[in-house]
Amino acid sequence: MLLAGGGSDGRGDRVVDTVVVFSGGPPPGVNVLACLPVGAPIVAADRGAAHALSLGLRVELAVGDFDSIGAPALDALERSGARLQRHSPAKDATDLELALDAATALAPRRILVVGGASGRLDHRFGELLVLGAEAYAGVEVDAIFGRSKVHVIRGERRFEGRRRELISLFALHGAARGVISEGLAYPLRGELLAPGSSRGVSNVFEAERARVELESGVVIALRPGMRASLSALRNAPGSAPGGSGSS
Repeated sequence: MLLAGGGSDGRGDRVVDTVVVFSGGPPPGVNVLACLPVGAPIVAADRGAAHALSLGLRVELAVGDFDSIGAPALDALERSGARLQRHSPAKDATDLELALDAATALAPRRILVVGGASGRLDHRFGELLVLGAEAYAGVEVDAIFGRSKVHVIRGERRFEGRRRELISLFALHGAARGVISEGLAYPLRGELLAPGSSRGVSNVFEAERARVELESGVVIALRPGMRASLSALRNAPGSAPGGSGSS
């Protein structure tokens, strides 16, 4: 089967660049449509399939125990021709993790997770942890939750943003070493970010582009969709050996 969202590999098979994964929980806003790559295949986690259908999108694969999608949406999903990968409610992974596994099996360059802004705190914490799991180390992983953006960093990532936009950096699943940032008001220069540390909280885009690089480990960048005050830039210690905009 040919999958959209990429080019041909010369053998008639479509190479997938980005797979979009719709998570369950609260629905994303309609404005998320502008952030989705045109023609990207969509994998949905349980009720995420209903969210995708409500936005007029075609779901290629839905994954989960389907305990929260609702019968009408499930019927519409089956009529649309989507493939369903059913799991028992008594399982050892969340529907999102199962959907990420299914998306990874398509061998994309990038996975983009889409979800709502609210929902249960424990679910959101678990989602952020699983995004940085070793199982997805070979894929570029991003997420959009409401107006917030999430990026998993291994090695190096470059970002486009707005001047004064807030961005926080956290180590996941162990220490991140040799962390370097460029284009942020509070620079990190080959430093260590330890799990549980607030060292990377409330940094700020100095311009429209930024770069984060690390020698080892995993860093998750959280962008809440807010802008810092002008004083945050005026008081940024540009000559300091690193820092945070958090008090």
